[in-house]
Amino acid sequence: MSESALSASNANANEKMASLLKEAENLKTKLEEERQKLNDVNLSNIAERLEQIAYVNIKPRKVLKGHQAKVLCTDWSPDKRHIISSSQDGRLIIWDAFTTNKEHAVTMPTTWIMACAYAPSGNFVACGGLDNKVTVYPITSDEEMAAKKRTVGTHTSYMSCCIYPNSDQQILTGSGDSTCALWDVESGQLLQSFHGHSGDVMAIDLAPNETGNTFVSGSCDRMAFIWDMRSGHVVQSFEGHQSDVNSVKFHPCGDAIATGSDDSSCRLYDMRADREVAVFSKESIIFGVNSVDFSVSGRLLFAGYNDYTVNLWDTLKSERVCLLYGHENKVSCVQVSPDGTALSTGSWDYTIRVWA
Repeated sequence: MSESALSASNANANEKMASLLKEAENLKTKLEEERQKLNDVNLSNIAERLEQIAYVNIKPRKVLKGHQAKVLCTDWSPDKRHIISSSQDGRLIIWDAFTTNKEHAVTMPTTWIMACAYAPSGNFVACGGLDNKVTVYPITSDEEMAAKKRTVGTHTSYMSCCIYPNSDQQILTGSGDSTCALWDVESGQLLQSFHGHSGDVMAIDLAPNETGNTFVSGSCDRMAFIWDMRSGHVVQSFEGHQSDVNSVKFHPCGDAIATGSDDSSCRLYDMRADREVAVFSKESIIFGVNSVDFSVSGRLLFAGYNDYTVNLWDTLKSERVCLLYGHENKVSCVQVSPDGTALSTGSWDYTIRVWA
């Protein structure tokens, strides 16, 4: 091909690209206009006539001590009594939250276990971190646990989060390689991979309905994506955060998600309205949010911050209800127990606290 023909085809391609980009921008503008038409009223305006949450009687009840380094992740057992925790010290500990006794302790071959999760049956736990792997342990005697562990899947970067989607047979993971993945526990086969984020995936959560075919992910690209687990495609995306999204959680109704970010705000996105409906922030809060979780009703949002506190937000009025003090370092994880009667918080101060 002659030089003139080549430059002409390049010019054509550039023109085409420019027109396509322009078309995409026009479509974006149209979408935004349609969204604004639906955006008829503000959530906090509607909530004005609701009574304020006068007093929340939440006190520290138990302190679980035993980790030798930062607590990175915790998960409640389906039996509503036990908690699993993973730490920078490379240990996985199963606690009785009522008595504070350690029932099992397993030392992983790696430090920085960033994720841990109970299986729905309560008979297995999954964990992983800087080893890039997700490993499953049966809950039996400590010696047997270590002997019978099984590596299920491997990412190309650290594993930041894992969750069982409604059965012991599968595990969903999020990773620093910007992807999420669904694995078969028995065979270790990759069932589905989820590509779309342009930054590390920091958190995932499963939709609360029984079929459980959708999940949400939050990433360092400042986005939260809703995925269809069967197709592997993004079905909705939410923007608005100014920094990494560290935590995502479905509202108990299944129609909204909450996010927590390094920009020191939490946000509520409504999937039906396809937009952000509330921001939970104050000028006095200048520290990042590491973890969020809803109360069973969805009226309260618990958020763990880098300033060692847990804030309770009224999700309808977008007001702070109260603060929980006690930790002596960053609060890395917060989780409401399955029956909603207690809250566990893990921290870089090496402890887990149970509030009720």
